[in-house]
Amino acid sequence: MRAKIYKPSKSAMQSGRSTNKTWKLVLEDGSHLSKDPLIGYYGGSNTSSQVNLFFETKDEAIDYAIKNNLNYDVLETSQRKVISKSYADNFK
Repeated sequence: MRAKIYKPSKSAMQSGRSTNKTWKLVLEDGSHLSKDPLIGYYGGSNTSSQVNLFFETKDEAIDYAIKNNLNYDVLETSQRKVISKSYADNFK
């Protein structure tokens, strides 16, 4: 089983970045989802794809994956570039 370790980005409804300090481990089993013919929902019999684990640091997530014999991929996040501008620059 594979695991993906990444730091989730903030949603469009958030203005601050304080809640984005955790790392997320998502299990990917690669199973096929089937469509329910009556309702039209997609679903499967394997519930491990619904497991999302949160860790304080990337190293804790990697240690968990190693301890549980999971193959893992770490997706690094890019740093945000802050361009400081002043209000007076709009009128130059």
